Amino acid sequence: MEEIYVGKKKNRISTYTGRLVKLVIVVGLLVLFFTGINEISSGNVDKQEKSLQTAIERDIVQCYSLEGIYPPSLEYLEDHYGLIYDKKLFFIDYRPIASNIYPEVTILRLDDR
Repeated sequence: MEEIYVGKKKNRISTYTGRLVKLVIVVGLLVLFFTGINEISSGNVDKQEKSLQTAIERDIVQCYSLEGIYPPSLEYLEDHYGLIYDKKLFFIDYRPIASNIYPEVTILRLDDR
């Protein structure tokens, strides 16, 4: 009778070990999944920032080409050239120097998601 009991004890240990291994694998996969999602999200924000920089530069040059002056403000670009960006994510410091000198433009990321 003791042999049967020892066999059942080994089965319990192997059952707990199997469950623990499965739990560790599932937790590991979840960590990898959420880490990957976070990296993708961060990459998207970087691409948005580069795209915004390109759009602002294009609009500034287009304004100068069409009107002969650089845009007096960022609002002017929004109103006349259709510049749209996420104001909760980016702050744009737009400093016009003169109507014939390229303005200083700095893009700052407000919320690093």
